[in-house]
Amino acid sequence: MNLSNYYYYFQNVVPERICDDIVRYGKSIQDQMAVTGGFDRAMKDGGKLNNKQIKDLKQKRDSAVVWLDEKWIYREIHPYVQQANLRAGWRFQWDWSEHAQFTKYDKGQYYDWHCDSWDVPYNKGKDHPWNGKIRKLSVSLSLSDPKEYKGGELEFDFRNFEPDKKPNLKRCKELLPKGSIVVFPSFVWHRVTPVTKGSRYSLVLWNLGWPFS
Repeated sequence: MNLSNYYYYFQNVVPERICDDIVRYGKSIQDQMAVTGGFDRAMKDGGKLNNKQIKDLKQKRDSAVVWLDEKWIYREIHPYVQQANLRAGWRFQWDWSEHAQFTKYDKGQYYDWHCDSWDVPYNKGKDHPWNGKIRKLSVSLSLSDPKEYKGGELEFDFRNFEPDKKPNLKRCKELLPKGSIVVFPSFVWHRVTPVTKGSRYSLVLWNLGWPFS
């Protein structure tokens, strides 16, 4: 899919008090080790990862997450998803959001190259609101003042589905100010570089719709 805009941003739009409320709320809940798709399936039905699986996972991703499903958080973010979808010219159909992911990256933690979407729609049962849908628009909200940490920057690779092409990297500096939001198609490749000092807090939200025709 050809894009004229690979991401769209809004700087300093979420009030500091809201960012702080999300951080306090996220920290009040027991966190868990962040996993990727393949490892997530291995942990279903109460399963646990063995030491080798954990080591393999941390080659790709190392952070702690908490899942949030609060209407006040969606109300704060959804208007920016709608605006970005129109202003960037994507105009993707979407009608639901997954639980928000509150993420903490401490020193040395990161998330290597990945995209948020996959080809197979969710199979959750006919009455589940996610059933038959895919991730279409991803959102990242910066909850930390950039003075509180170093590293941990969001980067994009605009090659997308052309891995043989030369890397086309873009560091998303627009996300750095606290309360800033970046929205991007969920199939765009991205990463979070290792944090080298302090801790970085963020909120990620995936917005779902019917598969592209």
